[in-house]
Amino acid sequence: MPKVGGEAVRLKSEADEPGWEVDPDDEWGLAIVATIGRQLKLRRESVGMRAGKFGEAVGYGEDMIYELESGKRIPRPEFLDRADEVLGAGGLLSAMKEDVEKVRYPKKVRDLAEMEAKAVELLSYGNHNLHGLLQTKDYAWALMGTRRPVPPEVDLEQAVAARMARKAIFDRSPAPELSFVLEETTLRRPVGGKMVWRTQLEHLLHVGQLRNVEIQVMPTDRWDHPGTGGRIQVLKFEDGTAVGRMDDEFNGRPVHDPRQLRILELRYGIIRAEALTARESLAFVETLVGET
Repeated sequence: MPKVGGEAVRLKSEADEPGWEVDPDDEWGLAIVATIGRQLKLRRESVGMRAGKFGEAVGYGEDMIYELESGKRIPRPEFLDRADEVLGAGGLLSAMKEDVEKVRYPKKVRDLAEMEAKAVELLSYGNHNLHGLLQTKDYAWALMGTRRPVPPEVDLEQAVAARMARKAIFDRSPAPELSFVLEETTLRRPVGGKMVWRTQLEHLLHVGQLRNVEIQVMPTDRWDHPGTGGRIQVLKFEDGTAVGRMDDEFNGRPVHDPRQLRILELRYGIIRAEALTARESLAFVETLVGET
């Protein structure tokens, strides 16, 4: 068994996935990954190490090494650390982890995260699942695992990691104002089983006590409100601009026009008025925790 830094490294099979798939629609990301691959290949060739021998040293198959060097896969940070040590790169390859962090998630997820990172106010109504910013890691994993066909584990790992990374919004200073209205049914659905569900409810109680967060629950018996058409999302920015979307309006596409945004805000305002207050909602969630 090969060793790196004196420690044995298990040889991995092709199915072990040393990296993530590259988003084919992300031209910028493709360029970054291609550059990393070229640097990796140049460093390997400069020390006179064949791809197969290098693969053994870092614990991957020769074919996977070629995929990483050709920019077909995004390397994992731990792979770059091992490669740096094996090739004696003096930290040059390890430093590329910063680039990997920028492109490891699909472009649409990165774009959403960037908008959330700039928002000073977020309005969100959901009638199907809990908002991604409110999900625990185990809840998100279980929820994404219900997709069919079942995604490969490496894809699930990437998707969940991307969702968790977006939660950095809660650590921002100054803190943005965050408003969520959740349908009662989304809180009663035991996604992931009893323990995952209970932990998720407890997490909602914690988040709901933050000064900049309001979580409201829409009781199932309150049907006469404009949220029956699907999700509503509005993000407002410091310069006065905003972007929003609703499932059954404007073809479900993001909108920036003030007149269209006014429609979304009008509907969201009515939804908030129909829902339980933030204090009543936390009490409702506490009751659900007690029932689990």
